Amino acid sequence: MDSVAQGVQPPRNSVGEPGGTHGPAARLRPFGTSIFATISALAAKHGAVNLGQGFPDFDGPEFAKEAAIAAIRAGKGQYERMSGVPALNRAIADRWRIDSGIEVDPDLEITVTSGCTEAIAATLLGLLDPGDEVLLVEPYYDSYRACVAMAGAVPRYVRMRPPRFRLPIEELEAAITARTRGILVNTPHNPTGRVYDDAELAAIAELARRHDLTVISDEVYEKLAFARPHRSIATLPGMRERTIVLSSLGKTFSLTGWKIGWAIAPPGLTAAVRAAHQFLTFSSATPLQHAAAAALRCEETYYAELLDGYLRRRGRLLDALDGAGFRTFVPEGSYFVIADCAPLGFDDDAAFCTHLIESAGVAAIPVGAFLHDRGPVEEGCRTLVRFAFCKRDETLDEAARRLKARFRAR
Repeated sequence: MDSVAQGVQPPRNSVGEPGGTHGPAARLRPFGTSIFATISALAAKHGAVNLGQGFPDFDGPEFAKEAAIAAIRAGKGQYERMSGVPALNRAIADRWRIDSGIEVDPDLEITVTSGCTEAIAATLLGLLDPGDEVLLVEPYYDSYRACVAMAGAVPRYVRMRPPRFRLPIEELEAAITARTRGILVNTPHNPTGRVYDDAELAAIAELARRHDLTVISDEVYEKLAFARPHRSIATLPGMRERTIVLSSLGKTFSLTGWKIGWAIAPPGLTAAVRAAHQFLTFSSATPLQHAAAAALRCEETYYAELLDGYLRRRGRLLDALDGAGFRTFVPEGSYFVIADCAPLGFDDDAAFCTHLIESAGVAAIPVGAFLHDRGPVEEGCRTLVRFAFCKRDETLDEAARRLKARFRAR
């Protein structure tokens, strides 16, 4: 009989939670609570319009939802194979062939995961040994650094800086050492909205080939590229065999809560992903996998309409931020806008985001949460905040009204 059943309270850590006197493992202590959970909780407390966390406040397409309902009614409720429902793997392969021109084996080169976040974790855990180094491009999606830490690996940082947020190739090369195993890239990029151009992709590819690096390419915003078409680095010469492409259903179909993602890689790299994936989640929600397969076979017009809708939302948010006096950086892709609060008289991104929620009733994310440190003042990263425009028109309009009421264009 365990101690709780006998009426003995379990030990508590320093914050009063069960789990012994030591709390989280040392490798995870620096991360604390996710900034998204913190900001969303504060937004709820103050009734703020939440433009912080990047999830749509509108629902996904009916054809996807109906496919999920049909799969549930058809009894698709048990574990599926670890690598994914065959119909979904086939649909991903077909979509990848249309978008990239590359044929992949759906059974040997595609692994379905519980969202792209799990694909990131499975890839890094499966690929890296303790002490290996991996290059992270800052600002970065916050799970990257945490997953590197969980693998016992060492992150090395290369920073994109405002106003252009271009990838500094010379700094990237200088960060490579004998222990560097790979580089994690994200395009279209969260949070800056950059879409890497051909020159940047070619430079990354050249370094990867010359130094024998694996490229982990997070492409979840692949259908939200405004300035130029998205191009996967896996399509460049010599890159197919050394690239793991990660993506998901959530951003393209406004179904972030379904958590259906995938990794596309040659068999050797797929083996690394699956070595970890089988012990993380083993398999993702079966009926939602069947529905994802149906969604990926939608009409091509869906993607054009999706892009048009987000272009309009982007303009709506940019107008609101410009009108309130922010300095904005027009995103080339994704559904985020980076804005500088310095013109409003603030010199700290985190303090400003708290003030914004409490005084204006609008939530945003401090870009410092996407950096391992905020760097010197002259880099211009200390006053940057991220706003999400994956919202209904009325949500964006209400945020604009609140911003206008609190701030006036200088």
